[in-house]
Amino acid sequence: MSNLNTSQNLHGRIRILIVDDHAIVRKGLAGFIEARHDLELVAEAANGAEAIEKARQTQPDVIIMDLVMPEMDGITAITEIKNTIPAARVLVLTSFGEDEKIFAAIQAGAQGYLLKDSSPEELVRAIQQVYLGESYLHPIAARRVIQQLSQKQRFQTALPLLTKREREILTYLAQGYSNQEIAQRAHIGEKTVRFHVSNILAKLNVETRTQAALWALGKDLTPSEDDKPG
Repeated sequence: MSNLNTSQNLHGRIRILIVDDHAIVRKGLAGFIEARHDLELVAEAANGAEAIEKARQTQPDVIIMDLVMPEMDGITAITEIKNTIPAARVLVLTSFGEDEKIFAAIQAGAQGYLLKDSSPEELVRAIQQVYLGESYLHPIAARRVIQQLSQKQRFQTALPLLTKREREILTYLAQGYSNQEIAQRAHIGEKTVRFHVSNILAKLNVETRTQAALWALGKDLTPSEDDKPG
């Protein structure tokens, strides 16, 4: 996205792509953006797949991205957009403050994470900071990241204890997937997923999925052919 800064300099406004599956949310955001002299709405998308296409077509300065959407979720869309448009700047705007979603979105490449109950002023600040290439985290998200990062040191020697299947499940945990979603992707039953998750927590000596997901993010674990059972 080579024209990120150029577009704003030429038009005097930050060009925005809104991605949300709820029409009322999109229209509310659109009205807010259009009422401001410093922001410009260039496109809307109702799911992740549309977001990828609209991002390629419009080359927005900032993408405001929901996370839970049909057809393709926000985290997958962020990953795809960053792979094809590395300079893309993404601000997550979601109702979900769960740790797994926060860490997965950041790992995927989002520069900002904001909850939908934030004030209009906070949304503008987040857009401006993300546009400038800076990070912006909702206070809840920032606090959880700091708390969890402080625990990473005690996990350093645990990876060799995990089986190939457990490493695969762990990578899905790090992406914020539920047990049902993991079962679909790994082609196993939810009961089996729960069994593997329990083993992972025990081997990593952690109490929650969030802590396990953070450990995986800190290790930069990604699925590989060797890690996937045949």
